[in-house]
Amino acid sequence: MTFIFSGSVWRAARFAPVVGLLLIPSAAVAQKPAKAADLIVTSRHIYTVDSAGPRAEAFAVRDGRFVFVGSRSGAMALRGAGTRVLDLGDGTVVPGLTDAHAHLVELGFALQTVDLTGASSYAEVVRRVAARAKTMPAGQWILGRGWDQNRWAVKQFPTAAALDSAVPDRPVLLERIDGHAVLANAMAMKAAGITATTADPEGGRIERLPDGRPSGVFVDNAIGLVRGAVPDPTAAEIRAALVAAVAECNKWGLVAVHDMGIPRAVIDQIEALAKAGKLNLREYVMVGDDSTDLAHYFARGPQRALYDGHVWIRGIKLYADGALGSRGAALLAPYSDDPGNSGLLVSSEQHLEQRTEAALRHGFQVSTHAIGDRGNRNALDAYEAALRAVPTNDARLRVEHAQVLSPQDIPRFARLGVIPSMQASHQTSDMRWAEDRLGPVRVKGAYAWRSLLNTGVIVPNGTDFPVEQVNPLITFHSAVTRQDSTGWPAGGWYPEQRMTREEALKSMTIWPAYAAFEEDVAGSIAVGKYADFTVLNQDIMTVADADILKTHVVATYLGGKSVYQR
Repeated sequence: MTFIFSGSVWRAARFAPVVGLLLIPSAAVAQKPAKAADLIVTSRHIYTVDSAGPRAEAFAVRDGRFVFVGSRSGAMALRGAGTRVLDLGDGTVVPGLTDAHAHLVELGFALQTVDLTGASSYAEVVRRVAARAKTMPAGQWILGRGWDQNRWAVKQFPTAAALDSAVPDRPVLLERIDGHAVLANAMAMKAAGITATTADPEGGRIERLPDGRPSGVFVDNAIGLVRGAVPDPTAAEIRAALVAAVAECNKWGLVAVHDMGIPRAVIDQIEALAKAGKLNLREYVMVGDDSTDLAHYFARGPQRALYDGHVWIRGIKLYADGALGSRGAALLAPYSDDPGNSGLLVSSEQHLEQRTEAALRHGFQVSTHAIGDRGNRNALDAYEAALRAVPTNDARLRVEHAQVLSPQDIPRFARLGVIPSMQASHQTSDMRWAEDRLGPVRVKGAYAWRSLLNTGVIVPNGTDFPVEQVNPLITFHSAVTRQDSTGWPAGGWYPEQRMTREEALKSMTIWPAYAAFEEDVAGSIAVGKYADFTVLNQDIMTVADADILKTHVVATYLGGKSVYQR
């Protein structure tokens, strides 16, 4: 592989060792152009995701924006004495990647808590927590995230008994992988004042032992009963978590996230970081469903491209139901593997409709979490009613996940102008047990990207991190193969629902930009847009399926400036 920097040539067997040398000021030229570029990038593999010219040889950047995209000679005509020239040779450049559904501060805190992802048994969960307890002061809360009983030989929810035996002297709260259930030990339940007489809240469920006592597992709206006892993080702790999460995002090639359901205390810190020039990410903020917070932001009005294009605050996040893995997703008929259970409605259809009407009146977008077919129908019904009450051109209402759909509801997205914002890696994480939950007929409406795309809608892609891994290349691989990292199943899980590679790349670039009303400034390598781009070590548009996950991010650029170098 050959890389050329400002007239000199380095030949390297590997990309990584030379990355720190990539950006070197060019030598002086005889005559400086009137408006020289700050940066010129050339490569044999530049995918612009711009329909006017999907491939390019080079581009030029000035003042944080693309000022030329096209031929190498055209870009080099903008070279001046101070222009940095980056020739990537066989490296691959794509528009800066966006995660269309994420939880930034939760990622930051997850990096600090007990990581339970991948635990193959409840005993392993307990061992990890007990090991952390030995390193912490007595009495301090132990928090963790990532357990998934579907990975265990015994797939029922755990009880607190084993956790109480291993960690009897401090409160423990462990979040399930999807964030829709938690496991608390006896001390945590005691701190929260939870007893056998504590009633299930509306839209939530307390799992119970045969004698009626809480087992330790709290589902959906019941989570708040115990979470309320956890001390709130300080502003400094929130800020530190955000900084750590942003760095993690940049490492995986992300330049932007759509941050879902954020409280004002976190939004304040996001704005503070951006104002100080310390937010290396473009944040599209969806305010959480809290009456006080919504009143504040509705009164403030939609905010666009604050702090030099780093923060947008113009959306709200609602919840229709729970999650499939914890059997909280609201279904039109009972679960195939739990006939007495049809899931949970976290919010009523009336609440969704009222919130959507209020948002539309104040110029805000609405995104609603809906996973089960009943949850999705409720969200669509609420949107339809709200749009009748508040006719709005180009509302771009969104359903987050759109995971299990009745065939009758699939065409409604296009008809109503609703965007299904989905997460390809949820499908590959859930596919080993999803059919058990849904049965062989209903499962055909699950993770149905192709069925939706065929109606003419777009499907922005995300990870829902920290539910799934941050790595967007897992998203890309899942979208085009419907296989996990081992290549299972052969040919893909319901492969007729796959995306093409072009669609998958759009789902991580221009489609999220459109879903955030940012398609004029972001999402593709085009003149006038923010100079955000991601450099990969191989061409994900042409390599074999099995090699996609061998790709790594070499560099991430935000506004023409490097925010990550491998």
